[in-house]
Formats: sequence, structure tokens, C-alpha cells
Amino acid sequence: MALTLCGRARRLVSATSVYSNGCLQRLQQTGSDRFQLGQAKAIRLLPRRTNMVQELRSREELMQENRDTETSYDFLGEMRQRFLRFKRQKYLPQIEKFQALAIAQSPKVMVIGCADSRVCPSYVLGFQPGEAFTIRNVANLITPIQNGPTETNSALEFAVTILQVENIIVMGHSNCGGIAALMNHENHLEQPSSLVERWVLNGKAAKLRTQEASSHLSFDEQCRNCEKESIKDSVMNLITYPWIRERVKTGEVKIHGCYYNLSDCSLEKWRLSSDKNSNEFYVSDKEIWN
Repeated sequence: MALTLCGRARRLVSATSVYSNGCLQRLQQTGSDRFQLGQAKAIRLLPRRTNMVQELRSREELMQENRDTETSYDFLGEMRQRFLRFKRQKYLPQIEKFQALAIAQSPKVMVIGCADSRVCPSYVLGFQPGEAFTIRNVANLITPIQNGPTETNSALEFAVTILQVENIIVMGHSNCGGIAALMNHENHLEQPSSLVERWVLNGKAAKLRTQEASSHLSFDEQCRNCEKESIKDSVMNLITYPWIRERVKTGEVKIHGCYYNLSDCSLEKWRLSSDKNSNEFYVSDKEIWN
């Protein structure tokens, strides 16, 4: 930054700083390498700090390191390497299997999971290509048929009626951001403020039951309970679809709910049961896999 000096001054070629009276003062250096103040007063810039130069240098070095890290990490290049590694280590050794999958698929399982990046159903449950038809949404919610078409129930229809899957799994998890958004929503507000809120309000019944039964618990504990209740509601909502209900009654399709705990890598599982006499359905047979 240039500094204009009063009085006569030679051609300015650089700048430097000196300390005077406890303040940093900026002076201009002339072509003869001498400082000329003339009648000018040096500009007071900043209070003196003994380690200011070191701090600035450290900060600049840290920022440069961050820039170097950001520019040196080529995400697309990494993706390319991962793909080539997949092709070399998995595709080519099983080329007959993958070529058969290129013609058709016949999965036995349909999974409705959460969009959360930490909970990939195929990774957690060990599904191989062609084994599970999967769709994921925020908070792994399934709406009843009377709510109209969604991407999730259209995928369900295809999986059940065309692919003829034999098992449907609703898979939720702990620390779900979608359920936290649901629990944070004020019940008296009629108009959701975002698309996320509008979607997760499909789980409002689970939220109200949770608040009624566990209002004495902390917010985090209420969220854990609501995560499980919403899975059970989604399992029950599956029965509102006639082409699922009939197949469950005949035993062609079995429905399960799963709750994956991120903290201790345990899985809580339920299944949908029915009373043949009353023709009613309910969630039962809790198991814990750990």
C-alpha cells in the first residue's frame, strides 16, 4: 500500500515499517535506500504486538497449506481409481455374474433406507450387486397409499409387482437428522418452513406418541424413541397398499423393520405379524443383533 509523504520526496520504490511510541508506523523507502519523512508524519496503523509478524507468517503458512491440500486432492481422480480398482478386483474376477446382471435383475429383497451418508444398507447388511432393490429418502419414511404417489411407493410397486421381491426391509438408524428435524418442528405451526420439514411431518404420528410417552426424557432420548416408532409406522403403512397386503397374507412377502445404532454397531429388528382370526397386523418379535 503506497503512502504519500508531504514535502519533497524522491521516487518511491518500496515500503517498510518501523516502531515508534509503541505503534507501528509505515514509511516509504526512497531510491537511495534512505527514509525520507520531510515534513510528513508517519501514519499510525496498528498497536504494536511483539509476535505479530510471527502470527501473520504462521497464519499465511496455514492458509497456504489448506489451499495446497484442497488443490492437491483430486476427487474425480480418486473416483477414477476406485472405479478401476472395482473393475480389477471385483468385476473381472466375477465377469460372468456381472454380465448376467447386465441382462436382468431378480433381487429377493427390497430395502427402504435413509439418505444419510453414514448408513448404506448394502455396506451395513452386506448385500452384493443384484441382491437388494434399494431406495433411500430422508428419515426412511413410507407414507400410506392415501397420501398419493411418491418416489418411494413407486419403487415399492415396481419391486413387489414386477421384480416380485420376497422381503421388504425398512431400515432406520440412530442420530437421524430427519427425525431430529421432525422433533424440532413446533406442533402449532401449520405451514412447514422447508421441504425437509414438509416431508418429515409424514412421521408426525410417531412424534406425538413419543412426546406423550417420554416427555420426561431428554431431547436426544426422545429422538431415539421416535426413530424406532417411525420405523414401525412405516412398516404398518406398507399394509395400506393392496398389492403388498395380499402378498403378506399369502406369505409371498415378509416385512421387517431394522434400527441400526451407529454408536455401538448393533441392529434392532422387528417383523410384521398378523392375527389370522382378526385379520389384524402388528409389529412383533423384537431381536437385537450385536
